[in-house]
Amino acid sequence: MRRRLVGAVAVVVGAATLAGVLGFGLTRDPTEVPFRLAGRRAPALSLPTLDGERTVRLEDLRGRVIAVNFWASWCAECRIEHPALEAAWVRYRDRGVVILGIPFQDDPSASRAYVEELGGGWPVLSDPRSSAGLAYGVYGVPETVFIGRDGRIAGRVVGPVRYSQLAGWFERLLGDAE
Repeated sequence: MRRRLVGAVAVVVGAATLAGVLGFGLTRDPTEVPFRLAGRRAPALSLPTLDGERTVRLEDLRGRVIAVNFWASWCAECRIEHPALEAAWVRYRDRGVVILGIPFQDDPSASRAYVEELGGGWPVLSDPRSSAGLAYGVYGVPETVFIGRDGRIAGRVVGPVRYSQLAGWFERLLGDAE
């Protein structure tokens, strides 16, 4: 009798545990990656451009809306998002928006060849140790982080960013100051 009772309790406890784990797990989006930097001041950046002609410092861009796009030459999805970045750059650069491209865990010569092939026009920075990506909590590429005029991180997009996402973030962040 005691064995049956212990067995029944074990089955009930196991079933309840499994139901709790599955119930909690099914309420979360498995593609959502926690982002603890939202609302905080953006980590400082001071990096040379990929061509070595100048240094870009994030603090010098205060008052502008910024999208920091982390990418790599070996990343297929980065090629997919590139036209959206180009279109957003053309539309928003004259409205106080800056896009910064930062290769993440990429060979500098491969990064230069990628930029030469695809173009873009926005500043592409050199970060051979990927220190900026680590400071911004990048899990993988592509990732795009949005920074408001106040220098605080507003949010990010993990995976290839679409034009509609870029436009939505830019309009929202440009509107915050108006």
